[in-house]
Amino acid sequence: MPNTLIAGKRAQDWANLVLGVCLFLSPWVIGFAVDAVPTWNAWIAGIVLGALAIAALSAFAEWEEWVNMVIGLWLIVSPWLLGFMANMNAMWTHVILGVLVAALSAWAVWDYRHPQSHA
Repeated sequence: MPNTLIAGKRAQDWANLVLGVCLFLSPWVIGFAVDAVPTWNAWIAGIVLGALAIAALSAFAEWEEWVNMVIGLWLIVSPWLLGFMANMNAMWTHVILGVLVAALSAWAVWDYRHPQSHA
């Protein structure tokens, strides 16, 4: 495996760790901590993202990226499925971070399956 492939995964995993921390802190920073449903959703998803990122940093596994993608997609649709779409701060935080997580995960899977693109 080329070093750039490993470095690319590490950058994506570090980015997912940062996004997980941002998601966990978002109820206080963005100001929706008084709304329990999006707050707990952000905390749980943030912890899972952070744990997966730490696991991927120590030993990459493709399944971790697929789980991250599912979490990203969940974050995108959760405002509607959990009924907090009227809380604009919470809704946009979840959607934007979800898009970023899903995109990073798709990029990591692409890199893993197409190592020749780094030659």
